[in-house]
Amino acid sequence: MRFVLASWGSRGDVEPLAGLAVALQGLGAEATVCAPPEGDFEELLARAGVPMEPLGPSVRSVVTAPKSTSGVHPAFELAPRLIAARFETLGRVAPGADAIVATGLMPAGARDVADKLGIGYVLAGFHLGGIPSQHFAPGARPGTPTPDNVTDRHEQWEYDALRVNELYGVALNEQRAAIGLPPVANVRDYVFTEHPWLAADPTLCPSKGMTDLELVQTGAWILPDHRPLPDDLRAFLDAGEPPVYVGFGSMASYAPKDIAQTAVEASRAHGRRVLLSRGWSEIDADDCFVVDEVNQQALFPRVAAVVHHGGAGTTTTAARAGVPQVVVPLIADQPYWASRVTALGIGAADKAPTVDSLSAALGTALGATQRAREVGGMIKTDGATVAAELLIQSTGR
Repeated sequence: MRFVLASWGSRGDVEPLAGLAVALQGLGAEATVCAPPEGDFEELLARAGVPMEPLGPSVRSVVTAPKSTSGVHPAFELAPRLIAARFETLGRVAPGADAIVATGLMPAGARDVADKLGIGYVLAGFHLGGIPSQHFAPGARPGTPTPDNVTDRHEQWEYDALRVNELYGVALNEQRAAIGLPPVANVRDYVFTEHPWLAADPTLCPSKGMTDLELVQTGAWILPDHRPLPDDLRAFLDAGEPPVYVGFGSMASYAPKDIAQTAVEASRAHGRRVLLSRGWSEIDADDCFVVDEVNQQALFPRVAAVVHHGGAGTTTTAARAGVPQVVVPLIADQPYWASRVTALGIGAADKAPTVDSLSAALGTALGATQRAREVGGMIKTDGATVAAELLIQSTGR
């Protein structure tokens, strides 16, 4: 059996697919990941032994591009590019496959190719905020702007569908017509289907009663990482008390100004050393140990707390390590994960960090160390295997 796994987004959108691909390989199936052409992603997938096909523009090129002077919102320029990329890449890679699994930024185009080829299709989300629901209050879905006159959940539900249609509808239906498919009236519902999968841990992301759709929650898709920590990092960790880890990954370009130095000063207020991860924008600060990309699964159990942006992957890795967290939510699903960290009592959130506010949040997190350890023991690690088995069973020939 062969599966095509597709995503366009940050590392947090791509690494879970690597985890699923490895699980599929372990069950005797083949899997190819279609992802943005980033060197980080190519290295990640090569290390996992998973074939990769580039899909769309690089995320960095989009994030760092100068502001458009056309007057058109960047989202309306990006949407048709991604749709065209999915039709082209998946149309080339997916023939002969058993199914396409789509994740990441609204993957319009993936189901269309699957339908044309007559193969299976699964939409998977990594958080509830990305799954349509009439149970979310207006504005509660991360990243979804809501006009002032949209005042109840039903109106929010309808507005969300209208917004997706405005972004993707014309370009999608043009591509569908080109391959002989009829137009789609509701892009959002067509993409998500009535049976989306939720690749998130049930303790961190409980889903019961949160959507009218028949949701299949598999657990998080975790890619095992067996890399040793660099010698200089191990020496730093061995030389004193556990430090505070500060990192914003591929979201570093959105990080608040001077966040690194702010975090250093807040950590020093608690007598803690600081371990800073540069991330994509190479944030830096004085008086701390700086690392590039490392094995977080090996590192996090050795730190006192994790200060991060609140991506699904980092939140899950820190929770699994049993270490308290301070979430500085920036965009998208990050406010959701910040709310879950605080609700579970395993840390704190700080939307606009100053030295004083971040120091207070860090104090709350350090005081939640025992609770973080308890929750760490609840996190499931078999989500990728569960999903791989379901995928093979549902598409078995």
